[in-house]
Amino acid sequence: MGRQDVILSTGISDSLKAAVERIVHDRLFVLTDETTLRLCWPLVSQLPCVQGAQMITIAPTDENKTLESLAHVWTALQKGGATRRSLLICLGGGMVTDLGGFAASTFKRGIAYINVPTTLLSMVDAAVGGKTGINFGGLKNEVGVFNPANAVILDAEFLRTLDRENLLSGYAEMLKHGLISSTEHWVELLSFDLDNVDYARLTQLVAQSVKVKERIVEEDPHEHGIRKALNLGHTVGHAFESLALEEHRTVLHGYAVAWGLVCELYLSVVRMGFPRDKFYQTRQFIKEHYGQFPFTCKHYPRLLELMAHDKKNLEAGQVNFTLLADIGDIRINQTASREEIEEMLDFYSSEQ
Repeated sequence: MGRQDVILSTGISDSLKAAVERIVHDRLFVLTDETTLRLCWPLVSQLPCVQGAQMITIAPTDENKTLESLAHVWTALQKGGATRRSLLICLGGGMVTDLGGFAASTFKRGIAYINVPTTLLSMVDAAVGGKTGINFGGLKNEVGVFNPANAVILDAEFLRTLDRENLLSGYAEMLKHGLISSTEHWVELLSFDLDNVDYARLTQLVAQSVKVKERIVEEDPHEHGIRKALNLGHTVGHAFESLALEEHRTVLHGYAVAWGLVCELYLSVVRMGFPRDKFYQTRQFIKEHYGQFPFTCKHYPRLLELMAHDKKNLEAGQVNFTLLADIGDIRINQTASREEIEEMLDFYSSEQ
């Protein structure tokens, strides 16, 4: 898998123009969802480099990261006369970059694409690293491929379009990056004022966060080893997210990851000796900003079943976690028994 060209933009006009001109193409397409069409497309629609582009729009939110939406994009590309030399710009959050990247990777066996993430979550997570895919059969990101975008343009101006919930959703992935990198970065993230956002400082933190992910992805592009560090909080988080989707109480991905971090750090304390003071500080930060995911012991069997379906599991019926012995001290491929997982869920639900 090739290395992505990640551009920390100081002006979307010049950055996008340069990225588009580097890719020889016959036709240009722009994928948005209905939300980014309204809020973000106006920020770039008048740029000369996108004049004449054909627009493709899908329904927003993770509920629509489906085979049906994927087929809609393929159909629009086909009807628009796309060839193997065409270019797709994915302008949107993680759902758009995941699905758009998968559509580009598979249409005519692969066309070029550029990610322009417009949410904090997609900037620090979904748009960077080459993972693409859709949800399938009630499971998150069940079908997809590893295929990096030709370029990823990170421009903080888009962050001003976000509401508080979507800002927090992305920040959870940044917090995860802090936990798997260094105590210094973790402290910076816990001390950042999310109630009075300093966008210049946030941009610096985004750049640090992206570097953490880039370093790990470059070392292990296909997730055979250390890249699994990026799954911290996700085994439980994806289970919470899938359960919420089934029960029609959809939650934002970053919120599910934040709740998953509390659970998996608790397991890290029990299994790996993760420092309790750092656990309690992280738990308090998450509780204050993200609240709690409500569930009861009646949900345990389904949550366990969802965890058992997770792609990170090495053997059927086994639940695999990424845990920490300390901040930056990563222990991948850690399995836990049903009893340990239920104890973890007991702890989390007792905190409500």
